[in-house]
Amino acid sequence: MSEHFKAFSAVFPIILKSDGNNKKILLHRRQNTGYQDGKLDIAASGHVDKGETAISAAVRECKEEIGIDVKPDDLNFVHLQHRLSDDRIYYDIYFVVGEFEGKPTIMESEKCLELVWCDLDTLPDDVIECRRMVLEEYSKGNYYSERIEKGEHI
Repeated sequence: MSEHFKAFSAVFPIILKSDGNNKKILLHRRQNTGYQDGKLDIAASGHVDKGETAISAAVRECKEEIGIDVKPDDLNFVHLQHRLSDDRIYYDIYFVVGEFEGKPTIMESEKCLELVWCDLDTLPDDVIECRRMVLEEYSKGNYYSERIEKGEHI
């Protein structure tokens, strides 16, 4: 009899702004989380909690982590990444945030060292690799990707 894995899901609100001809994305530097600490990740990302939809989770995470108000109608689905490791299955759901109210601010300083706006087309080297992959796929207009992470805890 095969063992069934529990699947996890997480949301990633892609918050963009224009800077002349360049698009910038809001990233945060992880700390004290136990996963990829010290690296840049998509700001306000987080798990979908029991009883939540992906959209309601994204709205909640934006408020909890960076203090901005996002309306559900201002989230536009852009990508789903199915990630597999030896011990977990993840469905990562990405939304572009069309509009929001407030100024992005670190609300969970124990988990976030800094917020930075980075050029979407020239991301820093220390962006988490699976996020970089998705942002490249998003830039190409692709809505789905898969990633197998052997030997890694995701």
